[in-house]
Amino acid sequence: MKKIKIILADDHSILQEGLCISLEREKSFEVVAMADSGYKAIELATFYQPDVIIMDVSMPELNGMEATKQILAKHPEIKIIALSMHMEKIYVTGMMNAGASGYILKICSFKELLKCIQIVLSGKIFLYHEIRHLVKGNDGNLFKNKRVSAFSLLSRREREVLQLIAEGHKRKEIAKKLKISIKTADIHRTHLKAKLNIHSVPELTKFAIIEGVTSSLI
Repeated sequence: MKKIKIILADDHSILQEGLCISLEREKSFEVVAMADSGYKAIELATFYQPDVIIMDVSMPELNGMEATKQILAKHPEIKIIALSMHMEKIYVTGMMNAGASGYILKICSFKELLKCIQIVLSGKIFLYHEIRHLVKGNDGNLFKNKRVSAFSLLSRREREVLQLIAEGHKRKEIAKKLKISIKTADIHRTHLKAKLNIHSVPELTKFAIIEGVTSSLI
């Protein structure tokens, strides 16, 4: 029987290794790779073409929401499950609107994670019971977050630059990580500041945390 290929994306090695051991005890699963950042998850998704990616929401350099969007834009057949400690609405709706098929908390049991994997592979949505009320309307259907924010005006690259600024990276570091020139990085920085009408790093950091782009706990 063909095994279900899984990629784990989380910047906490102990959690990754423990989850890998547990999943591989299941005869139907194969953990083909592990990523410690959103960028690495994108790279590995293209290389391995997994059935499922279990994705942390808050990761350095590129968060799980942005990584999910970019992966599904190229590989819409992949099922992405958010595995997070965050219960806040901004993270849950952010991941679901990015295209994730499931959202489960790190406090859940392994049995619940297995159930989540089975459900998303069947083409359905799985939401951990403690967060269902955050993403369902009165009719019981998933809703899209209709809140209009200046954040929605930012391009993909500007969102990436914003996260790196908020995480304390300097101009040269940002350019190197994004594989662009310092001049181009500065242009993106200038544009995002103008769009947001925010011009100091502390205020940009605060905005990024509020929007779920990064976390003060990273």
